[in-house]
Amino acid sequence: MELRNKTVNVAVQVLPMSDNHDMYDLVDAAIKVIENSGLKYKVTPFETVIEGSYGDVMALVEKVQEACFISGAQKLLCNLKIQSDHTGHVTIADKMAKYE
Repeated sequence: MELRNKTVNVAVQVLPMSDNHDMYDLVDAAIKVIENSGLKYKVTPFETVIEGSYGDVMALVEKVQEACFISGAQKLLCNLKIQSDHTGHVTIADKMAKYE
């Protein structure tokens, strides 16, 4: 099984820390990178869920962290939850359709 090419959902929560910058401004910089990625995503109050191939999503997670540092974060906690399925693909719509 090649996980790298499977469609997965990754929930990413960044908790940037800075003495000189508002945390929410740093989170907004991270979300902007996600918006510009071209991948499907859904922002929620505590995390953002991203849908795409495992390789593409994990590369984006690295860019999200870099965006926080470029924007002024001195330290960063980055929490991830990954949902994958060895028999197929995982989509945001599969989990959210009945609620929207």
